[in-house]
Amino acid sequence: MPTSASMINIDEELCTGCRRCADVCPVDAIEGEQGKPQKINTEKCVMCGQCVQVCKGYQSVYDEVPTPLSKRLFDRGLLKDVDEPLFAAYNKGQAKKVKEILQNEDVFKIVQCAPAVRVAIGEDFGLPLGTLSAGKMAAALRKLGFDKVYDTNFGADLTIMEEGSELLKRVAEGGVLPMFTSCCPAWVKYAEQTYPELLDHISSCKSPHQMAGAIFKTYGAEINKVNPAKIYNVSVMPCTCKEFETEREEMENSGYRNVDAAITTRELAQLLKDANIDFNTIEEEEFDAPLGMYTGAGTIFGATGGVMEAALRTGYELYTKKTIPSIDLTMVRGGEGFRTAEVDLGDFKLKVGVVSGLKNVKQVMEAVKAGKCDLHFIEVMTCPEGCISGGGQPKVILDSDKEEAYNNRKKGLYNHDANLTYRKSHENPEIKKLYEEFLGEPLGAKSHELLHTKYISRKKEN
Repeated sequence: MPTSASMINIDEELCTGCRRCADVCPVDAIEGEQGKPQKINTEKCVMCGQCVQVCKGYQSVYDEVPTPLSKRLFDRGLLKDVDEPLFAAYNKGQAKKVKEILQNEDVFKIVQCAPAVRVAIGEDFGLPLGTLSAGKMAAALRKLGFDKVYDTNFGADLTIMEEGSELLKRVAEGGVLPMFTSCCPAWVKYAEQTYPELLDHISSCKSPHQMAGAIFKTYGAEINKVNPAKIYNVSVMPCTCKEFETEREEMENSGYRNVDAAITTRELAQLLKDANIDFNTIEEEEFDAPLGMYTGAGTIFGATGGVMEAALRTGYELYTKKTIPSIDLTMVRGGEGFRTAEVDLGDFKLKVGVVSGLKNVKQVMEAVKAGKCDLHFIEVMTCPEGCISGGGQPKVILDSDKEEAYNNRKKGLYNHDANLTYRKSHENPEIKKLYEEFLGEPLGAKSHELLHTKYISRKKEN
């Protein structure tokens, strides 16, 4: 299992000691004096990468520092021709490894992209903040050399089927409540480190890209007539903690690693530039069927409140057997903070909460610990606006642009949702087919084996 030190780092030669990183860290993992290089407490760090996003200390072409640029690029896992400022806070990347795999003709190469990537990738090519670039992204990934271009949104739809069913089962059978979402690996790591006694409250569902990876190497291997041992699955994520999640021991119960490498949105941009792919002029293409088909519900996972809204769209209809009165559940949308809502299911009122920004989760966890939380279902996202503000997204250099960037990225996802044919996860025809032909039913034996996981205590005793 990799450590925080191997993934999120601060280059002491470049760090000015401004402590912007310490201000934004949700777990107080940045330590050091003002004006002196900072260090990361790896036992606290959850690898969210918010320090990477806010860091302003960088190496210019005029700086004379002991470490040669070539070594600095190597240490960071960057391609050797990267032409951009190198900041003090950084995440160790996988772009070099993925480039090598793309040149290996003996490997069947699959890629999947998280929903938040498609509303941010264009920014690294000069497109307006929040431009929706799903079709360009699919075409560019195909041109890079991937054999199948699938989508994590498919995995998000699958997550809703399993997670929604798990919630309804817990409610009906008096299971452990409230149930927390499990999509965000930094939040899960935080819970394991800080509240291991409450781990039973977290949904047993794997995150969407891990679910998708398990399906790619089982059902997908069958329909593509490929030996799963030859499949190499790359996830493109807005998150710097996904590589940590990818290497968890629990993510291998299909017989193979669910995901072989996770790269960030920024790293995808580097790979495209390295391959001289003109993102701005490339013609749009579709994702590959069937595992690239998704609904609007899968798309909005990228914004805070999106997982909750997607779950409620499906959960309402599974529980009541009726069409939900309004598909746009704006009461769970918003920005950083903690908000609650109530959904009338007829004979039952479902109480839900949304935590955006990990700094806001402690009050909720303490209430649960004290038995004073009367909610049934709680979404938690570590990053302040959800995945659209993830540590692996294009860096917003000017603070004055941050609000516009985040708002535009969210608008892009909700507009995409509104314009899709299907907007509820349980209406995705390929999800239905997956259950009919392979999984059987949500929470069934095969689903449990492939799509669910467990958590471990990482708490360090003083």
